[in-house]
Amino acid sequence: MDFQGKIWRYGDNVDTDVIIPARYLAIADMDELATHAMEDIDTTFAPNVKPGDIMVAGKNFGCGSSREHASAVIKANGVPCIIVHSFARIFFRNAINIGLPVIEIGDEVEKIHADHEVGVDMSTGEVHNLTTGEVYQGTALPPFVQVIAKAGGLVNFAKQRSAT
Repeated sequence: MDFQGKIWRYGDNVDTDVIIPARYLAIADMDELATHAMEDIDTTFAPNVKPGDIMVAGKNFGCGSSREHASAVIKANGVPCIIVHSFARIFFRNAINIGLPVIEIGDEVEKIHADHEVGVDMSTGEVHNLTTGEVYQGTALPPFVQVIAKAGGLVNFAKQRSAT
């Protein structure tokens, strides 16, 4: 498995304005900005998330404005991947651009709860619920997108390619 961690669970239509409120967008330091992630819907997230914890949410995650900060603050908090029913397309693309792996598993996401632990195999799209023993089939990212994610994002991928 590529990732294994404790779950931070959210519902449907989590928009970029609650992932990182606009009032903080003038903060240039990503570590400082990350301390405000999710605070409008979950004041416990930023102070308590641990590197390796996994975010799980419902439908249309990352809807709203196209701010790149939304995926960046999640990654800056050490979340290695996000599992959802479905992503808003611009958030999905922004996550790939910065090297934050994402996976959609449709209705099966309802079986994952905040007290669970999961493991994720990005190459197959499988999500293993280590608490219940269930396995959910998600949509694996295409191999070339997985390479971009493993490189740490599109910019790092381009730098690595130009260096060879």
